[in-house]
Amino acid sequence: MTLADTQQQGPAELPPRHGRYAGSPAWQRRRAAVARFWRGYRSHRAGLVGLAALVVIALAAVAAPLLVGDDVRSVTAATGAPLAAPSLDYPLGTDQFGRSLLGLLVWGARVSLTVGLLAAALSVAIGTLVGVVAGHFGGALSTVVMRITDWFLVMPTLVLAIVLATVMSRSLWTVVLAIGVTSWPTTARLVRAQTTAVESRPYIERARALGGGHRHVMARHVLPNVLPLVLAQTTLGISTAILTEATLAFLGLGDPTVVSWGGMLQDAREAGAVSSGDWWYLAPPGIAVALVALSFTLCGRAVESVLNPRLGAGR
Repeated sequence: MTLADTQQQGPAELPPRHGRYAGSPAWQRRRAAVARFWRGYRSHRAGLVGLAALVVIALAAVAAPLLVGDDVRSVTAATGAPLAAPSLDYPLGTDQFGRSLLGLLVWGARVSLTVGLLAAALSVAIGTLVGVVAGHFGGALSTVVMRITDWFLVMPTLVLAIVLATVMSRSLWTVVLAIGVTSWPTTARLVRAQTTAVESRPYIERARALGGGHRHVMARHVLPNVLPLVLAQTTLGISTAILTEATLAFLGLGDPTVVSWGGMLQDAREAGAVSSGDWWYLAPPGIAVALVALSFTLCGRAVESVLNPRLGAGR
């Protein structure tokens, strides 16, 4: 082949990097793992029911501006009678300002789901970091870290969250931070136990013998093995975070400028819905909180059973 022929052909195409394209063995293994996980998840009817309920609620929350409009949150734009019972015009009745409770319930799903997801993600991130570090290094560092974790574990989470929400400015980010920094100890202890088990396996010793440092061992070997546990703990923690957010909002510690299910319950209490028997003001947000928490719990139990077959065998 002459130099002219080489110039006409142009530069040779480089083969794709291994593991970075859709047909690589790494991608095929990932797709196979996802397929196995979905097949196992589909065998849990309760998990499918919870997932279906969450999909419907999430779609309603995302499409809130199209379903109920933006004016439903405005007090000045309310057209209904205050504390009106359910009717054709207002299927769930109205609040003390004449706003549609159905519209407020749909808008409240946005705040409750967002706070629950972000707070659970923050809590699991802190717990995973603490657990991996304590389980990997061990020794005095692990002892000190675990004693701090035990202190947070025995302290009432709700009380700590109330204290943080009280001393900080009232906003959604304050609620997320208050829930996240007070509910991580359980995840930390679980991740530390799993990290300790992974660290005792032979391939960890081989990785260290080949020159793998702490960052390499934790990021490439330990963390991938604890991620299934982290995923299950996240789905279970979201329901707790949503309940805590509703409790803080009910106590008047949430953001008063946004509509949430806990805020609706607090408004109903201030309006005297309990003493006057206006059940339609109390029931919808309370049922919504319970339904979402139950749905996330069902999904979390199903994920936990799929990722840990020993749990599924015992049920």
